[in-house]
Amino acid sequence: MQANEFFYKDERLPFIEVRYTKNSSKHYKEHLHKTFSIGAIDKGEVLYKVKDKEALLKPGSLALIPPLHIHSCNPINNKARSYYMIYIDKDYAANIQNSLFYNVTFLEPTTILLNNPTLYKEYIELVKLFIDKSFLLEKEQKLILFLEKIFLQTLQNKKVIFTSKIVQDAKEILSSDLDQELSLEELAQKLNCNPYTLLRNFKKEFGITPFSFRLNLRIELSKKLLSKGLELPQIALKCGFFDQSHFQKYFKNIVLTTPKEYQKNFKEDKNV
Repeated sequence: MQANEFFYKDERLPFIEVRYTKNSSKHYKEHLHKTFSIGAIDKGEVLYKVKDKEALLKPGSLALIPPLHIHSCNPINNKARSYYMIYIDKDYAANIQNSLFYNVTFLEPTTILLNNPTLYKEYIELVKLFIDKSFLLEKEQKLILFLEKIFLQTLQNKKVIFTSKIVQDAKEILSSDLDQELSLEELAQKLNCNPYTLLRNFKKEFGITPFSFRLNLRIELSKKLLSKGLELPQIALKCGFFDQSHFQKYFKNIVLTTPKEYQKNFKEDKNV
């Protein structure tokens, strides 16, 4: 059975994107998102990994993926699975947390897997609401109430963990000027540190190399530009790829669909 990919984003609600993948046995390479991501299996089972943690994800449970955490979620024994994902802007999620915990930065959930059939059902209803034609206020309200329940269950007695300043500064540099080349040596010079120590500490704290971190941010930016309707060659250059074929290769490796197929979802939505 052929796999189907569906992406949805309402430009009036830029802080959330929805994905539904049906009957896919494709395998993801480890990757990351800038967003706080929540996933659920509609059919099948997958092995779900976030950094050094792993769990079995199946219907009735929710996967919670903090921003910028390396992860993968792949089918067992190559059996097809269907799944939903919502990607929520980190600052938007932090504001909701702030109304509950008075935190100043986004707090990461204490678990990567939430076994809660009631919240799972509410999540599926929420995703379908965003995909369907529904009132804007209804979508926003249900999203906020759902996220509040998630955070109340996973952030009690949460201790804030700060990364080292050099690694934090490296992350900020890697997140900027994505259209430009940047070597590890240049990055280390900007931070006045040893490049090999930087590489080792960065991977230790984030579970991913600086190159993979920057590549994933380029893909995240490209998704945003694709949804706005920019041409592929233009997007490739804005995101630091050599050309369109170079861009397509890395995009498909991470998103498991081509840039054109991804962009098609947003063009169809605007024609409705």
